[in-house]
Order: sequence, then C-alpha cells, then structure tokens
Amino acid sequence: MPVVFIPAQLRPLTGAAQVEVEGATVREVVAALEAKFPGIRDRLCQGDQLAPTLQVSIDSVMTTQGLRAKVSPESEVHFLPAIGGG
Repeated sequence: MPVVFIPAQLRPLTGAAQVEVEGATVREVVAALEAKFPGIRDRLCQGDQLAPTLQVSIDSVMTTQGLRAKVSPESEVHFLPAIGGG
C-alpha cells in the first residue's frame, strides 16, 4: 500500500505523520484517506481538483497531473504546500 506523508497542519485529522492507504491514483488515495479520516478531502481538494495551495510528490518527483497521477503500491506520496514566486 502507498505510504502517505501527512502535512503538519492536517495531522490533527489523522493523528499520525504518515498513513498507509490503498489507491492506484492520487484521487483514489484521497478517497481512501477520506474514508479513514472524514474531512481530510476538503482540506486536500477544491472541487474535483487538488487544492491550489498544494502540490503532490510521488516517490520524490513532483507531479503536475494532480489527482490523476499514478501511484504504485510501494509509492511514497507527499502533499506539500505549493511555493509561489515572482
């Protein structure tokens, strides 16, 4: 099962810094997180997309595919604050 690293601001919902949930895409991982920790989806997503304030890293690679990104059973998934600049 993929290991999901939970950002500090969401740990009160999970009670842990990392959790294991099933999923073959980030969308499925988020759905599994929501099933275990109700309310987390609203913090990770905006509508049917990843929240604009977040980025996803899968196996140390930032993805631009958002919820459609593929996840393997051995993956490490990190939800990270998006960094803007100018």
